[in-house]
Amino acid sequence: MRKIILQEFITLDGVMQAPGGPDEDTSSGFTWGGWTAPYFHFADAEADRFMKKVMASSDLLLGRRTFDIFAAYWPKHTEMWPGIMDVTKYCVSTTSQKSDWSNSVFLKSVEDIKRVKNSGDAELKVIGSGNLAQTLLKHDLVDEMLLMTFPITLGTGKRLFGEGTIPAAFTMIDSLITKNGVIYASYKRAGEVQQARLASLNHAARLR
Repeated sequence: MRKIILQEFITLDGVMQAPGGPDEDTSSGFTWGGWTAPYFHFADAEADRFMKKVMASSDLLLGRRTFDIFAAYWPKHTEMWPGIMDVTKYCVSTTSQKSDWSNSVFLKSVEDIKRVKNSGDAELKVIGSGNLAQTLLKHDLVDEMLLMTFPITLGTGKRLFGEGTIPAAFTMIDSLITKNGVIYASYKRAGEVQQARLASLNHAARLR
């Protein structure tokens, strides 16, 4: 079974909209596009190594808006993302059904996503694609998350964890804090949310 990995830039208040540029996604009057860019102007070798690992080529699972942005940009900038033309790009859309971008496949439903997830063992990375990410979280189809959290709040914009997110536990498997305060953290799905009374936990700790 293939792992679905969410890979998202987010703010401290959970906004994920238009991290890459002012015109990337202005829907609902969003004016803060490009909020990640200033943080990549600082030389940080450790962060660069982490990002190279993050950008390793893998099949992509994208919402239609993100797919359209990628399809217009990456075929012209392949030197920045080696292998991007060779991997399969799955686009979840009820309206689009074809693209000139090589190795593009279109899916229409959650059942289609489940079929692809069960079709092998290669990773499927979800980048951006806010509505799709929320659908995957709602249907418990997310195996891992890489959240890159920037030390800003915006107060408005599309958020990663919206309505429909189910209660779920995750375990951190990798992390890095950059010199300018960006937190890279990878999590894997770890079963159900556990509950207990804090006083009981403190009592158990004293007995050990």
